[in-house]
Amino acid sequence: MKNDILVTATALSDQDLLASLEVLASNEREASVELVAHLAALDSRPALYAARGYGSLFSYCTQALRLSEDATCNRIAAARACRRFPVILERLASGSLTLTSVRLLSRHLTAENHQAMLAKAGNRTYREIEALVAELAPRPDVPSTVRKLPGPKAAPAPPAGLRLAMKQATPDAEVNASVPSLPSAPPATTRPIVQALGPDRYYVRFTIGSETNEMLGRVQALLRREIPNGDPGVIFDRALRLLLERVEKTKLGAAARPRPGPSIRPATDRISKSSVPSRHVPQEVKNTVWRRDGGQCAFVAPTGQRCTERTFLEFHHVLPYALQGPATVGNISLRCWRHNQFEAELLFGPHGPSVVREVSASP
Repeated sequence: MKNDILVTATALSDQDLLASLEVLASNEREASVELVAHLAALDSRPALYAARGYGSLFSYCTQALRLSEDATCNRIAAARACRRFPVILERLASGSLTLTSVRLLSRHLTAENHQAMLAKAGNRTYREIEALVAELAPRPDVPSTVRKLPGPKAAPAPPAGLRLAMKQATPDAEVNASVPSLPSAPPATTRPIVQALGPDRYYVRFTIGSETNEMLGRVQALLRREIPNGDPGVIFDRALRLLLERVEKTKLGAAARPRPGPSIRPATDRISKSSVPSRHVPQEVKNTVWRRDGGQCAFVAPTGQRCTERTFLEFHHVLPYALQGPATVGNISLRCWRHNQFEAELLFGPHGPSVVREVSASP
């Protein structure tokens, strides 16, 4: 039974689990490459799937092979690109290219540029591939517009005959009372979009409320001299710059001349600062560490892999504060929440709310 696979995987040691995952991922890439190559061959023989009742390669993949529609589109696009440029198969097998990235690039590859573009696209993220495609085929800027969206549509009421049949089939009063109030369809939600149009040009789309729209109109009126056409994109740029400056000052204390804290008892302060480090990280230390680490988690694995997280970052004591680690530039480093906790557990063991540990003052 397939449940046994989960039991087996759960029983693996840490090293065996990671090793098994690498083997499985490699096998999956190899299987995907073989599937893409076979689809490329089948694409040149349409009579094969037509004879079995499938009117297109898409129908054959979704119905006979039971692939999802998205998986089918990726694999067909990759198969057709591989027929033109077989080198793509090698890059798919190595993992430097994904099926999605090949699908994005395929329409823009030519005999002259495919070698350079495939090399440039190696090991890139989806966003980076989008930007690369925008360099190959830049699109004009999207005109700024503000439109009111239609409200969510309620589910249509059932026909009268069906409602009567439902009531007759469920004579209970409580059930009958619930029949008229059928659940309405959930409102359609659209994910925010940030899409590259060309070099250094991006298309952004999001939805705002009536209050925000009113504020936009007021800003457009106040800035009519500076921004005659009231372009929301220009206003968004200005507002974002001001917000970023404010957030950086709040989060990082990015003051031009940070003030020293008041000293209530100078003699005692000198003694405490020399003997017991403060947990507080000075603002100038935060600024320096943030710039040095590039606003990115600075954890580096023994393999040389550096963490790529840029959100939920924390200022981490390399030598923990509990072991008298100072809040200096040399001892503070950026960590994402996961790696901050990971390194703490390496030193102090798994964290639990009911666990009380005594920490030695010596490293």
